[in-house]
Amino acid sequence: MKQTIKLLTGMMTTAVFSMFCLVNLADAAERPPGDRPNLIVIMVDDMGYAGVSCFGNPYFKTPEIDRLAAEGMKFTDFHSSGTVCSPTRAGLLTGRYQQRAGIEAVIHPVSDHPEHQKGLRKSENTFAELLKQAGYRTALIGKWHQGYPHNSAEFHPDNHGFDTFVGYHSGNIDFISHVGDHVKHDWWHGRKETQETGYSTHLINQYALQFIKESRNQPFCLYLAHEAIHNPVQVPGDPIRRTEAAGWKRWKPASEAERIEKFRGMTLPVDAGVGQIREFLVKSGLDKNTFVLFFSDNGPSRDFPSGSPKWRGAKGSVYEGGHRVPAIAWWPGKIQAGTETDVPAISLDVMPTLLGIAHIDMPKERPLDGVDLSPVLFEQKPLSERPLFWASLSNNGSRSEAMRAGPWKLVVQHPRAKPGTFENEKVELYRLDQDPGEANNLSKAEPQRASRMLKQLKDWYQDTQNTATSQPGGWLKQGS
Repeated sequence: MKQTIKLLTGMMTTAVFSMFCLVNLADAAERPPGDRPNLIVIMVDDMGYAGVSCFGNPYFKTPEIDRLAAEGMKFTDFHSSGTVCSPTRAGLLTGRYQQRAGIEAVIHPVSDHPEHQKGLRKSENTFAELLKQAGYRTALIGKWHQGYPHNSAEFHPDNHGFDTFVGYHSGNIDFISHVGDHVKHDWWHGRKETQETGYSTHLINQYALQFIKESRNQPFCLYLAHEAIHNPVQVPGDPIRRTEAAGWKRWKPASEAERIEKFRGMTLPVDAGVGQIREFLVKSGLDKNTFVLFFSDNGPSRDFPSGSPKWRGAKGSVYEGGHRVPAIAWWPGKIQAGTETDVPAISLDVMPTLLGIAHIDMPKERPLDGVDLSPVLFEQKPLSERPLFWASLSNNGSRSEAMRAGPWKLVVQHPRAKPGTFENEKVELYRLDQDPGEANNLSKAEPQRASRMLKQLKDWYQDTQNTATSQPGGWLKQGS
């Protein structure tokens, strides 16, 4: 039957081929529950490589996340596909470079900013949609940041495959008042704005665990998107820092010790939530049929020293520190405890990995850029070498790009370029296996390699733009 389908696909119309995809999804929905493992994706916000103690945090311990690592696999060469919030999330949800979805920068809270009106279009395929069609119950608990629904109803999470949504649409909210970065109250249960008391990390933990408990008798996929450790800087018991009436009052530490204490106070509730989930999975017996993946959306922000001195750069940078993040995979009985891998991986790989674990065919009409990490997870095998790419667009319109090919890393900066443009190209080349801190620029010593990689990088970017989803606004469309 599979051979027949393979022979026919070249002659099928798009409509007929879509019918075959639906049949495959229906087949997946009829499989026994053991063939459809539960899936939990936990993403923290703005946590650098050393944000947890098992990755080198020198300030405090994160015992529950460390335990997840001790019972699972650590990725020491895992990367976010973006260097800031919105792009990484678009790539994560679609398994494709976010440039293809037209989301290259933070979806900005200010209404007249060139990037404000953008969002995830319904034409994109998310892992939640494909899993839902295959019989999974799906939920997003926490941060969305894929477009403000007041700009377009199309951007709401329930249009992208999530049965349950509890959380916020914006880039961050006050942890106490739940007022978003657009200075409007931003806490929702589905489409219902909800005035709810509680520290946002505690609420996210609470509703994530509630969803797991309610879904225990059917296959489920939970996307748990923490707000922490993103600003505003608030620990449980702190005062409100943002209101609709007064706007946002930033916090400044009185000392480095106070800064570290806030870092600790915002991280440990995340750690506790991971522990609560793990404990319930084990006690209920769901652990043997549940895959958990923990990682960060980008490198460290300036608020907290969660980055590692090994890596250059931080949030917003295409140097390693901007996108190399802590990552842990856990599945007792399937993933060997205490393992570690240096196989390069990227957040784009999450969607194909989830689909692979759930035995769901990869989408053909919008091919994924990520790959299924199952050989790494379950057999400790390497992947075929592949290039990885980054293209960052900052809030002020400045661009930077990077490409990884084996141990080689190309970095392209555009100093003093017109916002949104690729002017003033400055090329750097590093060899990460000998220079992990990207200190020794080899572009002059290796001009042919640098030129070859630069062409590959530009060809990749052009490929993403050839069929990129149309979006409103943008720096160049604004004529800036």
